[in-house]
Amino acid sequence: MHTETTRAGEAAGPRALGHPFPDGSLPAPETRIHAGLVRATALAAIALTAAYLVWRLTGTIDLAWWWVSIPLFAVEVHNALGLLLYTIALWDVDPQPAPAGAGPGRWRVAVLIPTVNEPPEILLPTIAASVALEPAHETWVLDDGGREEIHALALRLGARYLSRPDHAGAKAGNLNHALGIVDADIVAILDADHVPTAQFLTATLPYFEDRRLAFVQTPQDFYNVESFEHARRWNGEIYNEESVFYRVIAPAKSRWSAPFWCGTCALVRVSALRSVGGVATDSVTEDIHTTIRMYRRGWRGAYHNQVLARGLAPDDAAAYLLQRNRWARGAMQVLRCENPLFGPGLTAGQRLAFLTTLFGWFDSWRTLAFMVIPIVVVATGAVPIRAPGMVFAPFFVATLGLQFVALRLLARGHYPPILSVLFEVLRMPAVLPATLAILDPGHDARFRVTPKGRRDGARGASAPRLLTMLAVASSAALAWFAASLLGLSPVHYAVPWAAIGAAFFIAINEALLLAAIRRIRSDRFAGNRRAGTRLPVRVLGQLGVSTAEDGVPAGSASRAGRAVRVPCDIVDLSVTGARVVVDEAAAEVLGPGIRVPLALELGEERVDLACTVRRRIERRGSTELGLAFDAGQEPAVARLAVGLFHPAVPPDRSAAAASPSPVWESAAA
Repeated sequence: MHTETTRAGEAAGPRALGHPFPDGSLPAPETRIHAGLVRATALAAIALTAAYLVWRLTGTIDLAWWWVSIPLFAVEVHNALGLLLYTIALWDVDPQPAPAGAGPGRWRVAVLIPTVNEPPEILLPTIAASVALEPAHETWVLDDGGREEIHALALRLGARYLSRPDHAGAKAGNLNHALGIVDADIVAILDADHVPTAQFLTATLPYFEDRRLAFVQTPQDFYNVESFEHARRWNGEIYNEESVFYRVIAPAKSRWSAPFWCGTCALVRVSALRSVGGVATDSVTEDIHTTIRMYRRGWRGAYHNQVLARGLAPDDAAAYLLQRNRWARGAMQVLRCENPLFGPGLTAGQRLAFLTTLFGWFDSWRTLAFMVIPIVVVATGAVPIRAPGMVFAPFFVATLGLQFVALRLLARGHYPPILSVLFEVLRMPAVLPATLAILDPGHDARFRVTPKGRRDGARGASAPRLLTMLAVASSAALAWFAASLLGLSPVHYAVPWAAIGAAFFIAINEALLLAAIRRIRSDRFAGNRRAGTRLPVRVLGQLGVSTAEDGVPAGSASRAGRAVRVPCDIVDLSVTGARVVVDEAAAEVLGPGIRVPLALELGEERVDLACTVRRRIERRGSTELGLAFDAGQEPAVARLAVGLFHPAVPPDRSAAAASPSPVWESAAA
């Protein structure tokens, strides 16, 4: 990540360290005019789609080609049903008003951080930021890996540590084991990589004034914005595939009293969990499964649409596909185990809300059908639509176009059409086999953790076989289409416009498939090779440089006389290192292997860190140094992490005003 830097040594104050993150504040209420526009467009799209489908059913299906025409009509009906459910679900997206009450301080609160194999650099910021939260609470690290280094880290940062003798039930079992030991009324649950902001508890605890409230869920958001599921839009904005769910769909479920616990970034009432026998262990999506059980017991949920924690999205295609496969497989298990559509104890609105979410995973079959059917039409000369082209084409294009506009408006800006369709293609190889779990929910029911942190690998992943096969088939179909038009194949297109339309869609699908394959194979997503995610910042820090007695920077320890503080621009930070820009004098003496102290201010607090220069880069007249923090500085790194995720930077403050500390006094030793 890169941000524009100032010239090293300029008297500039630090930038607020929360700025690397997208805005996560509570959204403003929607205006009546905008809500009316969204609803009117959606209703118009539904009306036009209904008219189109009636016309298609009564006058255009050619039963002579039933094996193509009926499947095509079926996926068009599926598409229309999705639009209808989407409209109902997103009719009103205004957030619930945050309660004003005593809240904080009234309950015994514990923050639970389940972990199994996440490395220390992933856990450290989560633990440190959790310990620093207000009001008074306990922070527990629930380590299913039984690792002594994590035990020592937790204790050193002020948290408590808990492991168990077995790993039954994976994450759900880990939480249930903790519920039998931790003495708390409310537990805040954070995945190992989700770092809370300072308001995480204070903004959500007041909801529990409602004694029938089981949980408060907040959005999931991610600080590694160069991950596989992030993309930069044409206007420079960063698109995240999950934002439409967490900032629009999930809060809209409050209208139906049907928000659900999403596994992390949430607070849960312990008595509600105990009333349903603890966290559900019957599926790999224990969160939504447990939510259904709590609703059936008469509990309520709330959604606070403000980003109060940020985590790590999958860095590469393999991790992304693994995660989507687990979510889809869990949805199928929940459908089998709980039957939220017809089972007892849920309201009509809750049934509708769960239906929209769980059955949404079958959209991948629709995507597959829209890719296969045009290939079949071109390959065989089939005519699935019996209508004049001059009539069908305008009706179809108008319907499809209005559907896209309606979906974009309903998503309140979180649905860029091209990127959204691209990600539908990307997740298809993971979701399709997972949906078959509805037939055999016990098949491959293991909970597989999404990999996080540094991993080896310099090349992108291999493309899934399904996408490769579809791309090859699409290319072959286009070649076959050209050959058929030239009379070089045995196929004759009795209705040329049908074949031309199919070929047009094949070309679009081919472009999407190639873009998906290119993204999966890109070296840019070849796994995270850094021990910590670097966040772009703008902070004026100081490096300790050894000097000779005459004040000239010394290049070796033998000439060292004393340490002087040299200003530097810090342009990115992580819990393992920093990238800094230095002036010419410092650049002469600092190179790979040299140990150097670094000081910076995070709000009211100064942090001093011992570093080692790992690399030096000459870049357009300036020198950049890559610094790695030396081992054994967990408390200082913890303060850095808290400063990054709990930003409180006053104006006109800089590290230049900081007083000396022991790490500086030893710089010349």
